[in-house]
Amino acid sequence: AHNSGNLQEAERVYQAILHSHPKHPDANHNLGLIAISVNQIEVALPLFQTALYVNPMIEQFWVSYIDVLVKNNQLKEAKKVIKKAKNRGFDAKKLEAPLSQSKGATDTKGPSEAKLSFLLEHYQKGRYSEAEKLATSISREFQSHNFSWKILAAVFRVTGRNSEAEFAGKKAVKINPEDVEAHTNFGNMLQELGRLDEAEASYRQAILLKPSLAEAHHNLGTILLELGRLGEAEGSYRQTIALNPDYAEAHSNLGGLLKELGRLDEAEASCRQAVALKPDFVEAHNNLGVILKNLGRLDEAEASYKQVIALKPDCAEAHNSLLTCLYLLDKKSDFFDELDHLINQDKTNALIGSLTCRAALKYGLEKPNLFCREPLKYVLHADLNTRYDFEEIFVEKAKSLLNENRISNRRQTLLVNGYQTSGNLFDIKNDFTIEIQKAIRFEIEKYRINFKNSEEGLIKKWPTEYSLYGWLISMKSGGELQPHIHNQGWLSGSIYINIPKKSKADSGNLVVSLGQEKDAIDTRINVKKIINVVTGSMVLFPASLTHHTIPFESEEARIVLAFDVKRK
Repeated sequence: AHNSGNLQEAERVYQAILHSHPKHPDANHNLGLIAISVNQIEVALPLFQTALYVNPMIEQFWVSYIDVLVKNNQLKEAKKVIKKAKNRGFDAKKLEAPLSQSKGATDTKGPSEAKLSFLLEHYQKGRYSEAEKLATSISREFQSHNFSWKILAAVFRVTGRNSEAEFAGKKAVKINPEDVEAHTNFGNMLQELGRLDEAEASYRQAILLKPSLAEAHHNLGTILLELGRLGEAEGSYRQTIALNPDYAEAHSNLGGLLKELGRLDEAEASCRQAVALKPDFVEAHNNLGVILKNLGRLDEAEASYKQVIALKPDCAEAHNSLLTCLYLLDKKSDFFDELDHLINQDKTNALIGSLTCRAALKYGLEKPNLFCREPLKYVLHADLNTRYDFEEIFVEKAKSLLNENRISNRRQTLLVNGYQTSGNLFDIKNDFTIEIQKAIRFEIEKYRINFKNSEEGLIKKWPTEYSLYGWLISMKSGGELQPHIHNQGWLSGSIYINIPKKSKADSGNLVVSLGQEKDAIDTRINVKKIINVVTGSMVLFPASLTHHTIPFESEEARIVLAFDVKRK
């Protein structure tokens, strides 16, 4: 793989060898050669050192080690190693070659404007191979010039080489800590990798260096929103708009955030401003549609979703939302036209599956359900107390998270006498929730295997890659969660952290059903299941199932960790 130029595969195999044999000399040396080929000098140094230490009888090991010392400007150490190698009888000319080459190099001047222009042109026109070669050449010749490293980081990001992109991004920042663009770019990369705390630090550094940089404030706001810190995120978005009133993305994102906070009139105003600034802004039209739907202005929401589809015909979210609006508006003919269109397009998701079931109850018209025809058969109820140390892994961590002040709560109109955390708990506290995530993924895999012979789309079209999106819900006495589905989920789940002693047989229980009670017209029945949940219960079910909770009476809080499997 190495000889044929497939460096990623070669690196993977070398790393596998080192996992079993950490001091394997050839694997260390060859991995070092790969690192050098992408200018990862600091990575190569210990690899060559290990290879040489284990087997000092190989001349090439000496040459490679001397070469990387020279590249790292450790010239005194390189001369010492050359002397040792000479004493062993190795070829002096080969040993001194890296040192001789370094004497001819100069870093007193930067690369020519023409060369930098060529480099930028290669990148901007998508000629990534040429850009990488030229950037690598410049970075070797001008080691204190960081522009080539910024381009390398960008090229590696675009081509999916994340570890190399991170190294190059760090190098660009290290060479010039005052480079605002380098900090911003590095923050963008870390955000894409899901390392939100580090991304936040990069954006804050960029803002410290240039407080008037609207982009950095906007990106920081997006990070804070993902981290569930809604108040801080609002401040960042408003600062962005103060610096650049025409920043349409900031207006749209502020609208989405205000929707989460339940400030719908302000949210509408922000999204309308985004659309006024950028009439073809798909995300802003979509956000406006969601807000109008939440305000109960379904005809206007319908118009917004149709505008999204006109601008972006393949926008799945807009088609789903339009379908929902048509159903709620009782526009039967338009609803079935849109549903038939989605079925003919072989679109499969929980929302379409749910509305197919609900329409059958309401209109008595059965349509193919590509997601799950009989979803109630796919409800699984398990006792995690018998499989894990439930108190340590789930209860202690969940209660600790609820007691933190850093995670905001979102407005949840379906929740009575309780609150719900904002953002994805598994992103916000990835390290803290790692054991919980591992347990959930294990249970999800068991669920999938349990139904592996099913012909339902839920199983047959199971996502090849998925992410977990989780949140905590805490209710007080009399609390309940009203009927709903998780539109963005594939499989939904709930883990019952604390269920108070039941004053009645069904107090606090979970109810799953084909639709809502108001859907069932004439003699049709909304079939349902009541699931008796206790502390330690876990329930997994198709995200298309409507579900709600039965009110309870107790001085104790009812605490649930809810989550969705989301297709990546």
